[in-house]
Amino acid sequence: MNHEDHVRLIAGAFEMRGSVWADFGAGWGAFTLAIRDLAGPQSEIYALDRDRSALASLRDEMIRRFPETYLYLLEGDIRRPPELPPLDGIVAANSLHYVDRTQQAPTLRHWSTLLKPAGRIVLVEYDSNNPNQWVPYPISFDRLGTLARDADLSSPILLATHPSRWSGGIYSAMTTITPAG
Repeated sequence: MNHEDHVRLIAGAFEMRGSVWADFGAGWGAFTLAIRDLAGPQSEIYALDRDRSALASLRDEMIRRFPETYLYLLEGDIRRPPELPPLDGIVAANSLHYVDRTQQAPTLRHWSTLLKPAGRIVLVEYDSNNPNQWVPYPISFDRLGTLARDADLSSPILLATHPSRWSGGIYSAMTTITPAG
């Protein structure tokens, strides 16, 4: 996939520029850069990953491409993100499938506490239920519906799909906090 593919996969979740987003499991920053393209130069982006060298490379690429962007690099675990300001959204691309199946819904529930009232969680995952060494706890789009319900989130909205050579296709989906009532 290239940058335009990353942008296309998550574009449906972005309504306003200048917002505050986090990329959980940012890695080398493919989706962090896509967030920046969609949220614009006045956005604030928090990139969270365990890999310090990947975050350093992301910082260098962001400075090269978008020097005016407010990028905060956070080393840590997506299951227990550090304290953050209220977020307009969280993108987690190919990262939640590393969290044990029994902890995926609680992780999503915790993420929802980091959001502003109209905030959203955007997942990019392989549309498969078959684990492998690269995707140990897969989350098909159908299974995401169950996870969202268990995490007290809205039913996921399919944003986009992309073909993949591995494990079926890739999908992106968005979910939000379920209003109390």
